[in-house]
Amino acid sequence: MPDASEYPDARVQLRAAGLRVTAPRVSVLNAVAAQPHSDADSVAVKVRTELGSVSTQAVYDVLKACVSAGLLRRIEPAGSPARYETRTGDNHHHLVCRGCSTVVDVDCVVGQAPCLQPSDTHGFVVDEAEVVFWGLCPTCRVTQDEREGREESQGVGEDRSPT
Repeated sequence: MPDASEYPDARVQLRAAGLRVTAPRVSVLNAVAAQPHSDADSVAVKVRTELGSVSTQAVYDVLKACVSAGLLRRIEPAGSPARYETRTGDNHHHLVCRGCSTVVDVDCVVGQAPCLQPSDTHGFVVDEAEVVFWGLCPTCRVTQDEREGREESQGVGEDRSPT
């Protein structure tokens, strides 16, 4: 994991957001900056590597405070634990691999935020749209193509009933 000097603005960001600068908060921000789209458990592992004993609840509390302060964004792809990233406020979207759950950023689809306009706002003032594109990443696509190729060469799925 990068040391704190690699992300020197974590302390500045915390102060600017009105949050106390603590070692767990700095470590959590550094962990998420180093590995965007991490879940809380992955962040906790990185924080413990840097700081030693830190409870999982403390990591969740820091993540929640940083999301509330706008320093982190929480995304919740279906079927996946919540993930966190430092890229906030730009209304970008995500691609999620159905095979390995890799998540990557996609800039706004078209135009200015919120990128998409609903057909009926029902009186809401829309300021953000969250879009998740699902598919297979290049690695999983190659793996799937290879598996399907092996199945075809072995006759899997062919009708072998007598005629």
